[in-house]
Amino acid sequence: MTGAYITLEGGDGSGKSTQAALLQAWLEAEGRTVVRTREPGGTELGVEIRRLVQHTEGHVAPRAEALLYAADRAHHVATLVRPALERGDVVVQDRYLDSSVAYQGAGRELDGEQIRDLSLWATDGLLPQLTLLLDIDPAAGRERMAGRADAPYDRLEDTGLDFAERVRAAYLGLAEAEPDRFVVVDASGTPDEVHGRVVSHVRAMLDAQR
Repeated sequence: MTGAYITLEGGDGSGKSTQAALLQAWLEAEGRTVVRTREPGGTELGVEIRRLVQHTEGHVAPRAEALLYAADRAHHVATLVRPALERGDVVVQDRYLDSSVAYQGAGRELDGEQIRDLSLWATDGLLPQLTLLLDIDPAAGRERMAGRADAPYDRLEDTGLDFAERVRAAYLGLAEAEPDRFVVVDASGTPDEVHGRVVSHVRAMLDAQR
């Protein structure tokens, strides 16, 4: 059976982790073997990098931040993602290189093309078959995040609404530039409502593979 690589992208509070879990359950009910992972943090090395870039208070130089994410991505793809795809599994991943372009590019005001090229070099050009962009108004996403009282400190979430607006605009620009890979999913509503929208796109992709 052919493997499939599906990534979920979106701003803070868009529901990526929730939708990844629901999608995994649906795919497994359909008889597929699923590897669910995330970036950063999908490997032991990634867990340490995630701690460094997201949960360390204080300034991290933007270029250093971009390089740390690329290092995690290279290791993650080589040791987990590619082997799973070669086995014919479905990889469902919370964030990939588009997050780096949106956050470190638009958000941190680095060159988005350079960041994308760095990630493609790190992963030997691997791109998902389908990227689900969970789109939500940044203010609504921040309200959702405010309800996570037990969440650890996240330096990247400790930013203003202007930052979130730039990230959203960057994501929508990426989706417009690559319509064959991206689909924009309305992430407002209940988790089940959003899941229904997600499944319609995933089912279409899997049907096209057959």
